[in-house]
Amino acid sequence: MEINLISDTITRPTQKMLEAMLAAKVGDDVFGADPTVIQLQEKMAEMFGKEAALYFPSGTMANQTAIKIHTQPAEQMICDKWAHVYNFEGGGAAFNSGISCFLLDGERGMFTAEQVRSAINDPENYHIPITSLVAVENTTNKGGGACWDFKELQKIRKVCDENNLAYHLDGARLFNAMVATGENPKQYGELFDTISICLSKGLGAPIGSVLLGTKAVIKKAVRIRKLYGGAMRQVGYLAAAGIYALDHHVDRLAEDHNRAKKIGTALKNLRFIKKVEPIETNIIIFYVNDDVNENDFVAALKEKEILIISMGDGKLRMVTHLDFTEEMLEIVVKVLSKLKI
Repeated sequence: MEINLISDTITRPTQKMLEAMLAAKVGDDVFGADPTVIQLQEKMAEMFGKEAALYFPSGTMANQTAIKIHTQPAEQMICDKWAHVYNFEGGGAAFNSGISCFLLDGERGMFTAEQVRSAINDPENYHIPITSLVAVENTTNKGGGACWDFKELQKIRKVCDENNLAYHLDGARLFNAMVATGENPKQYGELFDTISICLSKGLGAPIGSVLLGTKAVIKKAVRIRKLYGGAMRQVGYLAAAGIYALDHHVDRLAEDHNRAKKIGTALKNLRFIKKVEPIETNIIIFYVNDDVNENDFVAALKEKEILIISMGDGKLRMVTHLDFTEEMLEIVVKVLSKLKI
């Protein structure tokens, strides 16, 4: 039995999700005529208390669209040094929007309001870029699925308001954060100008992300999505999977979190593991001892049909998800307990 812990993006639709997809009513979404896409967009806008939403083929495209809306070329975005929008979106902020990034040295992908305040450039100094956007990621991917302190997010909002900055949330795994902390969507909707939500990670849909914002912002987003090649036709079959995921797969994220913590406990008991980052949601970040080659560790697990990845800089990652069962958990814990490197 192959056990894939590379990412929560590897899940496949459940039988009931497939049935919902097959039963979807569809139209041409380029003309705004796909009823299931409209239903998904309205559902998510209502859920977060935002005016409007737009369905995208990927989270990267949704994030890049938000950056494009909030900035002008030669301006600057503030984000963490580990942020997905900076590290894992192909340099899109520079290529698509022509902006630079001021990288904050946060803790596990999370920074403070005071760090933001200190990074804002003087708008009267024409030698340096104008700061126009702050982007945060919740949960943090490279930070091991860490959840932001909501009070700190509120403090950052205040700094943004005081300095006329836009505020974007890369909420690829935001539902994981809300399940872990007990926060609700409307709290986030009130706080951020734009939010991107991924449906194809922990929620288990095969594809798709949604961008939330005002009607004016989403009107601009429609044009930018077209420019980026993201306009889709009878995409309601996929939107139906997103609707099903929102209705049936949110609360069960707690199962992924619990299984991740059990793997973390097993890793801490191994003599060749140097450190396991705190586990709050479904991502396990850990480090092997300096005398152990991380690639050898990955290969040793692969021999046992357990797949994980290295994130570079000595980091290893496992991610629990919808397709990772209790039986698989028992196998992983047993293999780890007997592993020899």
